[in-house]
Amino acid sequence: MENEIVGLVSIFVVMGLLLMRVPIAFTLIFVSFVGISLILGPRQAWGILSVIPYDFAAKWTLSSIPMFLLMGYMAHHGGLTTGLFAAARLWLSRLPGGLAIAAVLGCSGFAAVSGSSVACAAAMGRIAVPQMLKYNYAPTLATGSVAAGGTLGALIPPSILLILFGIFTETSINLLFIASIGVGVFSAVSYVVMIVIRTWLNPELAPPVDDRPSWRERITALSEVWPVLVLFGIVLGGMFAGIFTATEAGAVGAFMTILISFFKRTLTFSALKDTLVETLSTTASLFFIAIGASLFIRFLTFAGTDDLIAEIILQLGTDRIVLILGLVGVYLVMGMFIDPLGTMLLTIPLVMPVLDKLDIPMVWFGVFLVKMLEIGMITPPIGLNVFVLKTVVPRDITLGIIFKGVMWFIIIDILVVLLMIFFPQLVLFLPGFAQ
Repeated sequence: MENEIVGLVSIFVVMGLLLMRVPIAFTLIFVSFVGISLILGPRQAWGILSVIPYDFAAKWTLSSIPMFLLMGYMAHHGGLTTGLFAAARLWLSRLPGGLAIAAVLGCSGFAAVSGSSVACAAAMGRIAVPQMLKYNYAPTLATGSVAAGGTLGALIPPSILLILFGIFTETSINLLFIASIGVGVFSAVSYVVMIVIRTWLNPELAPPVDDRPSWRERITALSEVWPVLVLFGIVLGGMFAGIFTATEAGAVGAFMTILISFFKRTLTFSALKDTLVETLSTTASLFFIAIGASLFIRFLTFAGTDDLIAEIILQLGTDRIVLILGLVGVYLVMGMFIDPLGTMLLTIPLVMPVLDKLDIPMVWFGVFLVKMLEIGMITPPIGLNVFVLKTVVPRDITLGIIFKGVMWFIIIDILVVLLMIFFPQLVLFLPGFAQ
């Protein structure tokens, strides 16, 4: 039992260090090394520390992460996503809250080629928020729609979080991507319905836009969206058709993004340099954190803490619904203080034994987990998307205004999560066709 107690204490130590804003990669590696030293001895700990990082980084499936990041950053710096909001604005501006709807749909399109919520919020924040403020939209609605819409980048494939979840839990990334499409589209539609109802009941939130674009302008705007549609179709279509794997899809997407940027003459030296620098720095950061998580998972296994926690939960007689509802509360609280990747990698080793014994499908749980992490990205006091958006909007828009704006979207997200829990086929319907 002593080893299990060491593991339990280490979990609280990790949580404490993260709340003190110690970098998550350093926290996981340091605590894992000390814990393994206490259980097996310092010599064995050094041996494990020398082996696990290489074993983890050598996994072939991890190569998809830098490739999808390269695709997303190239699409952004190559200007392939700049027409998304403009096209949506011209087609939807006459609807109640049309510009906010355009922001959400623009974020959905950006998410389809970037896989990054932060990049999505930053890019669309620069474009969409000034446009909405220009037409006297309430700052809460303008910023809330972009901050919440940006979270779709974590859910709509290619999602870096889903890739990492699939690697750590040995779950099919293809099935995770297929399942996330349905939930991602449903989330975007739910946002749109909420915006329409709110602005219809309270027109002051989004005054009618007097612009009357011609059909020619609308069709011309659609011509700027084709790069995103082509990338989305080739990458996901080829992957789901079995032409190439999820790992190979990243390389195909990165190559196609560079090729399209070249033909559009937006592939400048500056764009390529920024793309490569951001891809390398983000990849290094993700790998460093993931290596720390691998060490922590191995440490908890040596300590037997994961099995102990599973036994405690199961002895309480908890059924599936109660367990998942409990996890909703846990993830909402953790999302307020810990970044999404840290939350995912910290909790996977603790909940997996319970999920296995209760026969909860890992595909369903993966999408559920990423959806909860998505909510954490806009939850106060540390909503990552909110802070990123604050850096690109006018100075007179405070964090309080943005957090107030996202509250309606958080309510919608929680309703979507409850539907996922009580109607799991919302997630498993599409993967059922692929199996």
